[in-house]
Parts: sequence; structure tokens; C-alpha cells
Amino acid sequence: MTPGLDQVGSIAATMVGGLALFLFGMEIMTRALKQVAGESMKTILARMTGNRFAGLTAGAVVTALIQSSSVTTVLLVGFISAGLMTSAQSVAVILGANIGTTLTAQVLAFDVDSLGLPMLSLGFFGSLLARRSRHAEIGRIVLGIGMIFFGMATMKTAMAPLRDVPAFLDLLATLDNLVLAALAGAMLTALLQSSSISTGLAIVLTGQGLVGLETAIAIALGANVGTCMTALLASIGQPREAVRAAMVHVIFNVAGVVLWIGFIDQLAVLAHLSAPEGASTPRHMANAHTIFNLANAFLFLGFTGQLSRLVLWLLPDRPERVEPLHAPRHLDRQLLQVPAFALDAARLEVGHLSELVRSQLDAAMPTVVSGSPFEIDRLKVADRPVDLLHREIVGYLREAGLGRLPEEQSKRLLALMRIANDLEHIGDLVATGLVTSARKRHEENVVISPQTAAMLGRLHREVLRAFDGVAAALETQDAGPAKKVREMKAGFSALMEEAAAHEVVRLRADAPRRLHTYTREIELTQTFDDIFRILRRIARTEIGIFVERSAPDAGDANGPAENRAAE
Repeated sequence: MTPGLDQVGSIAATMVGGLALFLFGMEIMTRALKQVAGESMKTILARMTGNRFAGLTAGAVVTALIQSSSVTTVLLVGFISAGLMTSAQSVAVILGANIGTTLTAQVLAFDVDSLGLPMLSLGFFGSLLARRSRHAEIGRIVLGIGMIFFGMATMKTAMAPLRDVPAFLDLLATLDNLVLAALAGAMLTALLQSSSISTGLAIVLTGQGLVGLETAIAIALGANVGTCMTALLASIGQPREAVRAAMVHVIFNVAGVVLWIGFIDQLAVLAHLSAPEGASTPRHMANAHTIFNLANAFLFLGFTGQLSRLVLWLLPDRPERVEPLHAPRHLDRQLLQVPAFALDAARLEVGHLSELVRSQLDAAMPTVVSGSPFEIDRLKVADRPVDLLHREIVGYLREAGLGRLPEEQSKRLLALMRIANDLEHIGDLVATGLVTSARKRHEENVVISPQTAAMLGRLHREVLRAFDGVAAALETQDAGPAKKVREMKAGFSALMEEAAAHEVVRLRADAPRRLHTYTREIELTQTFDDIFRILRRIARTEIGIFVERSAPDAGDANGPAENRAAE
């Protein structure tokens, strides 16, 4: 019996509602997984070396954790644009990403309809009653999975009456053309930005007997092409290296589908052989999806070098653009999707800020002792890039902290904010304290004696040594150099006492403008003391977030990803 208009409207509403539940469940689950598994993903990618099999495994595991190859590729684009990875390193990870997505199809192929509402309820109340943020996020993961299962069940319920609708059956009959079925899967995935949704719909259709196994496989193959749209959009406006990573994703997925589109019948046979006797059609469909992605990944794994060179040929380097000093090097907005990655990018950018302040502090000594008015003004202007970059870092950290962060990540975010603020404060002390004293020296025609200049030079060198210690701790995430800075207090205090005694002796000297000279010299020593105190405060902050490591292991010394990526 053909359904009436009212029934068709009800079917459509139920179908759209089920799809909405599926989409919302994917969103909730993926967001919570990024929070819970962020540190794990960071560790996995950090341990990845140039070994292509390690990269393949890393891509598969990370994608299995967040259940989206598109998100994995977007994160890789962010990693590359932030300088954490090269496009050549990303090739194997991208190949492995598609393997990770097969977990969704394997799970959905089970009869999970009855689990939807119980998991939805358990996840909701679990997240509502959880006292710790991590437990709340785990509750949201369960909630998201429950919504996905319930959405699948709702779509199955909606599609059951459609077996009696000739117009709908005629529409599905057009998908017997496997190329059209693949195009439909690609378009749906590009529109909804998730291959898991297209694969889920294919499982529902084949489970209800509305399409054949071959058609469902073609839709799943097309979904792999549709995921490329997300990566391409993410690469817009990114550095050339990041665009190349997106292009690798496109070439790999499109070439894989083109290669297999003529062998779907054989793929269906392999899916039957790989499943237990009497297995359902959705199980065959999930197995075919897994076989396709595994075979594709291992087939292209032997050509990662050639693939990287092809993309380099298609997208050659552009003439280098001179970036202003304050331009951020690592603050890619794509990494904000996973706070653990965003915080590591912020750490690297704080390192960039320390480079600017170090350069400013290094130039201060000759300028304040004997520099001309032009050199004094140049030292003042050097603080502007520091202020601008500091503002970018604070804004980025603010965005990273807008969501609910685990306690450890919140602690790290606040620590990075404090370090950035302290570095900016040091820049201000150079641009105000030292510059003001230098201008007064010039206006009052004060000449600092060689003996006093030597004493100030010793203070300056000790401050720079402390600065290098906190910078090393920040770069290596090792509390050891920071502890050494904390231990410099006694030596620096003794040096300050020596400087004070020297100034008293000089104050008694019979020399012109002795009082003005004494005032200027005391200003300089006091400013160096203030800067040293701030550096010790930075060191204390670093000790709170970094662990002391006695010696780096081989991976730390030689692993290319270890040098660029997170911990």
C-alpha cells in the first residue's frame, strides 16, 4: 500500500530527525573525545618518526580516537602551518587516517538499535552528575554514541515503509550505476562534512534491503572523496606546506576510489568471504569498507616519497614573504579543535616571544651605557613587536580556554599566560626603565666609567644567562634548566652587593657630575635586579608545569617529529 501525503510527511520528518540525532551525536562524541584523548593524540603524533609504518599507525589510531579522518587531516594542516611537522611527514599519517574511520562502520554494522536510549540516558546523567571534568567528558562520549545509535534506529524506522513507495524505489534504482552511487556518497559527505554519516546511511539502506551491497560499497567509496572538501577548506590561507598536506589527502582518496570503482564486485566477494556464514548485509558492507581502506593504505604506503614529490611538483614553493617580527609563527586556529595541540602551539609561540625579548635585552647594554639618541630610540621601538606578539598569544590562549579544559590543561594554560605576561613585562622594563635612564644619561651629559661599565656588564651577562635558562626550559619542556635559574639567586645577590659597594666607592670619588652619574648607575643595576627577579618567577612557573629529565633519549635527540611536535 502506497503511503499517503500525511504518512510521507511523517516519514520525512522521522528521517530528518534521525539524521539530526546522528549528526548531533557525532558532534558531541567528537568534541568530548578531543578533550579526553587530546594528550594521547599529542603523544602518539610526537612519537611518530620518519618511519612510514609508524606514521600509518599514528594516523589510524588518532582517527580511531576522534572518529573523523577529516578532523585528523585538518589537525595535520594546523600542525604543519604551526611548524610542528612537515608535509612529507604527514603523508603516512594521512594514509592511516582512512583506516581509523573503518571502526565506525564496524560498530554500526552490529544490531545496536536497542542500545541507543540506554546509552543516551547513561551518558546524559553521567555527565550531569560527574564531579570531575574528565568524567563529565566521558559521559558526553557515551551520550554521543547513544545519540548516534538512536539516530540510526530512527532512520531505519523511517525507511521501513519506503519499500512500498515506487518513486523512492525508482530513485534508488538510479544508484545501481555505481559511478552515480559514488558521486552521491561524495556529495553527501562534502555537504555534511563527515564520511561516517554517509557510511552509516549506506548501512541503513542495505540493512533495509533498499540497495544492494555493491551500491552501498560505492557510496562508502564516494564518501572517501567527499572528506577531501574539509581538508581543502582548512588549507585556505595556510602556508604552502599545509596546502600540500591537504593535496596529499585529495590525491590519495581520489586515486584510491578511481582504482577500485571497477572492482566493486570483487570487493563484495571478499567482504562475503571475510564475514562469518550467515552474517548480515551491513556486516558485509562494513568489511568491504575496511578491506578497501586497508588495501589502499598499504598499496600507497610504498609510494609515500613519490607522492610527496608529486605534490611538491604540483605546488612548488612560492617566493618567501618577509613576515614582520610580531607575526605569529605557530598560532594556527585549526589546532584550537584539540586544546592539547593548541597549548603546545602556544608554548612554541611564547618561545618566539622570548626570542624577541632576548634580542631586545641583549642590545640594551651597549645602548644604555654609551648609546646615541638614535640607538636609544631604536631600543625603545624594539618593544613594539613584543607587545603585538604578546597580544596575539593572550588572544589565542583565551580562545583555547573558552571550553571546559581538564585540570592539567587549565594549569598549563594559566602557566603559559603568566610566562607570556612576565616576558612582556621584561620588554617593558627595557623599553621604559633602561631607555629612560639612558635618555637621562645623555641629557645630563653623564659618562659611565669603564670600571662601572664592566660591573654592569657582569650583571647583564648573568641576567642573560638566567634568560637562556628559562628559554631552554620552555623549548625542551624540561624543568632542569629552570631549577638552575632558581639556584642562581645567591650568586646574583652577591654580585648585586658587590655592585652596591662599588657604587658607594664611586660616589666618594672626586669626579664631575658624580651625583647624577651615581643615580643613573643605580637605576641600571636596579632594573637588572628587577629583570632577574622576573626570570626567577618564570623559572618557578616552569617548574610547576614541566618535569625534570636527567637526559634526553634517542627519540628526543633524533626524532624529527619529536623536535617539532608536542611532548
